[in-house]
Amino acid sequence: MNPEAALLNVIDVEATCWNGQPPPGSVNEVIEIGLTVVDLSARLRVSRHRILVRPTRSKVSEFCTELTGLTQAEVDRGVSFAEACRILVEEYGAGVRPWASWGEYDRRQFARQSQADGVAYPFGYPTERTHTNAKAVFAEAYELRRKPGMDQALQIAGLPLEGRHHRGEDDAWNIAALVLDLIRRGAWPVTPAAAPPSAAREPGNHLSSGPAADTV
Repeated sequence: MNPEAALLNVIDVEATCWNGQPPPGSVNEVIEIGLTVVDLSARLRVSRHRILVRPTRSKVSEFCTELTGLTQAEVDRGVSFAEACRILVEEYGAGVRPWASWGEYDRRQFARQSQADGVAYPFGYPTERTHTNAKAVFAEAYELRRKPGMDQALQIAGLPLEGRHHRGEDDAWNIAALVLDLIRRGAWPVTPAAAPPSAAREPGNHLSSGPAADTV
């Protein structure tokens, strides 16, 4: 058995955003990737990580700072989106581990930005194959008519909200707690690990060891 299949990457991204339409020429870009690694066999959250990403076609608005706590100065110290994807593949097994997020936004944002930036999608193809929508699984397990937000789901499950909502690192940690709740309920689906995409391991791609790739 592939040992990576016993590990699950729970990911939450924060992106540039505005209170209304984006300024002309601006697009939503990833500015933070929060990642919590879950050991599915041990049923434990084993590590948490944060990657700050430097946007190139947008700026962090005041609304975005109020929502996420992130500032333009902070994300300016981040790595490029291409470097962030290489970090996910090389350090966190994104090409082979299954992964989960709360809803489909994170998967779609990665797919959109990978295409726009000409960067290999880090999680393997097809994009849905190794991804689990934890929000949908939770709604089905709890027999809810509507899919809840993460903070509401924590209340339903009787779990605390740890850290700051809309901070990627903290959200990933909290989503991982909900994944463990679903595992204990026997509701978490088995998601196959994928073969690493060759495009994500192009020769000459090296990781940056800058401060934005820190772990916590």
